[in-house]
Amino acid sequence: MGSLMLGCVTDFFTYETTKSVVVKSWSVGIINRLVQLLIIVYFVGWVFIHEKAYQVTDTGIESSVMTKVKGFGYHGNRVMDVADYVFPQQGADIFCIMTKLIVTENQFQGKCAEFGDKFSCTTDKDCHKHFGSILTNGVITGVCIQPSNNTENGRCEIEGWCPAENDLVEIRPMLDVNNFTIFIKNSIRFPLFNVTRGNFPTTMTAAEIKSCTYHPETRPFCPIFLVGDVLNYTGQNVDDLASQGGEIGINIEWKCNLDLDIDYCVPKYSFTRLDAPFAKNAISKGYNFRFAKYFKTENGTDFRTLHKAFAIRFDVMVTGNAGKFNTIPTLINLVAAFTSVGLGTVLCDIILLNFLKGAEQYKAKKFEEVSEAQIEASLAQSPGSQLSLKPCIKSSYDSGAISLATSD
Repeated sequence: MGSLMLGCVTDFFTYETTKSVVVKSWSVGIINRLVQLLIIVYFVGWVFIHEKAYQVTDTGIESSVMTKVKGFGYHGNRVMDVADYVFPQQGADIFCIMTKLIVTENQFQGKCAEFGDKFSCTTDKDCHKHFGSILTNGVITGVCIQPSNNTENGRCEIEGWCPAENDLVEIRPMLDVNNFTIFIKNSIRFPLFNVTRGNFPTTMTAAEIKSCTYHPETRPFCPIFLVGDVLNYTGQNVDDLASQGGEIGINIEWKCNLDLDIDYCVPKYSFTRLDAPFAKNAISKGYNFRFAKYFKTENGTDFRTLHKAFAIRFDVMVTGNAGKFNTIPTLINLVAAFTSVGLGTVLCDIILLNFLKGAEQYKAKKFEEVSEAQIEASLAQSPGSQLSLKPCIKSSYDSGAISLATSD
C-alpha cells in the first residue's frame, strides 16, 4: 500500500515537455497540411475578411424616425386627405393608413337591442348565457327585446352606446392608397465611435427629394416610397390588403465599416409583411381598430360617432452595427488562429497512435520518462557535457513511453 501511495505521489509531481519526432509518411504529411490549410483559409476568409474579427463592434445603435404620408383618395362619397386616413398623426415610426371605414353615427348612452343573429332570443332566459361576454357592443342586461311585428325573433338587450354597431356592412375600400407616398427621415448614431448619419445625403436638394421615388437600384437613397411599390416588394398588392388590412415592415439596416470612408456608411432598405403567419387564418385576420369622435347636444348630453377602421400598418424598424479596427480583438483572434493550426498535429497524432501500422514504435519514439536519478547518473558519467541518456528496453505501463535508466 505504501509503495502504491508513493507511486501516485511521484506520478503527480511530474513534468511533461514536448518532444519532436519527424515522421516521414506521405499520407500523414498530406493530412497534416490539408488540415492546416483549411484552418488558415477559415480564419483568413471567414473570421478576418467576412466577420471582420479585427474590429471592435458597436451594436447599440441610437435611432430616430420621422414619417410623413401624402396623397388623396376617395372613400364613399368623400375625398380623404392625410388628416382623415393616417393614424396617429404625429409621424412616428409606426403609423397606419386607413383603407376602409365603417361609421356608426349618433350613438347615445342607453339601452337597445344587440346586433347579430348570435344574440337572437325568444325569452329572457336565452340572453342569460351572454352575461359577462366581452364580444358584445355593451353590457347584456338579460332582457329579450321582442320586435313589434312579432314575425322575427327578439334580440338581447345591451346597455351602452346605442344603436349598436353593425360591422358586417359592405364598404368599398379606398384603393387610391396605392398611389400614396411615404417620406421617411431617419438619423442614427453609434455612441461608441460618436458617428452620426442620415438616410439621405446632405447634398440632396429639396427639388431632388420632391421629384424622386425610391428604387433599390436606380434611387437607393431616395427617402420617398410609393405605397404600391412597398407592397410589391413584399409580394402583396392593395387589393389583398385594403379590405381587411395588414402589417408591413420597412427595415432600415446600417452596416458600417468605419475603417473606410464615412460616405460608405449608408442604409439598406428591406420590406416584409409582418402578419404573414395570420394572412390565411379564419380569425384575427388583417388589421383594424376603433376610434370615436364625441359631441354634445344643446342640453349637454354626450353622443358620439364610432369609426371602425381597417388599415395597413407600417412599422419602420432600424437595425445595424458599426466596426472599426482595434488592436485587442486583432491579437486575440491571431492567437486563436495560430493555436488552431496545431489541431493538424493533434489529428495526425491520433492517427499515428491508433490507426497506422507501427503505432507502438511511434509511441516509443514520442514519449520518454526522465527521472532525477537518471539525470544525476548521466551528469556523473559525463560531467560538464549536455544531458545524454540511454533508453532502457522497458516500456512504460500507461502510454507506451520508454523508461530511461542508467546502465550498469
